[in-house]
Amino acid sequence: MATRTTPAGAVSPPAVPAAWTRVWSRPVGWFLDHVVYRTVVTGKANIPAAGPVIFAGNHISFLDGPVMFGASPRPMHILVKKEMFRGFLGKVLRGSGQIPVDRSGDRAALHTGKKLLDAGRCVGILPEGTRGSGSAESISPGVAWLALNSGATVIPVAILGTRQGAEHRDHVPRPRRKLYVSFGEPLSVQRRKGEPGRASMDRASAAIRDALAGHVRDAVLATGQNLPSTGAPAEAAQQQRPPAVAGLPADHH
Repeated sequence: MATRTTPAGAVSPPAVPAAWTRVWSRPVGWFLDHVVYRTVVTGKANIPAAGPVIFAGNHISFLDGPVMFGASPRPMHILVKKEMFRGFLGKVLRGSGQIPVDRSGDRAALHTGKKLLDAGRCVGILPEGTRGSGSAESISPGVAWLALNSGATVIPVAILGTRQGAEHRDHVPRPRRKLYVSFGEPLSVQRRKGEPGRASMDRASAAIRDALAGHVRDAVLATGQNLPSTGAPAEAAQQQRPPAVAGLPADHH
């Protein structure tokens, strides 16, 4: 999945992962969710049975991507920071069709994601960009770019339990911990006629952010599982209001 350089010197997107990469990795994801851990999955009926889908999940632990992958009834290709593509783990990620992304700005990875969505596949993204409280108060505009340029359905995903209380961001939860993955109601964002690209990005980012943040709050209340490092009761999550999304040009990640 290495990037390729064009004769003009520009870097082209990584090669689109082959369909077979999804075959062997699906049982591994299921094993992680339901044997290593006890994952409660809700909202599967919200996921379209066919067509392109963007799974946008909150981010509290390095396990969030694999857990979301294993919980979904449809296979997906997840955007993963490029630093993870090293050694044995890097081979596993490439072999399972995941997409390396440079978090400092990576249009190539976004274009690879768009190609996958154009082919009717599913792409997973953790738009908060880094592990934190998981409240989705701010997100990267990359997910909005993908949604606007592919027309894919966006499914907000609340992931809880992969990190609890004051556990460090690198903490590995013990086996058999109960985890929660909740797939929210589908969301569609589209460009409006005559609307500037930046305005479209701002509007789409805000819509996706609000949908994800709201779904996370609902999942906290439904499960009683608090977000990490907040120390707040579940009811307090309902009162959190995410700030405005900082707008970026439409062609910027």
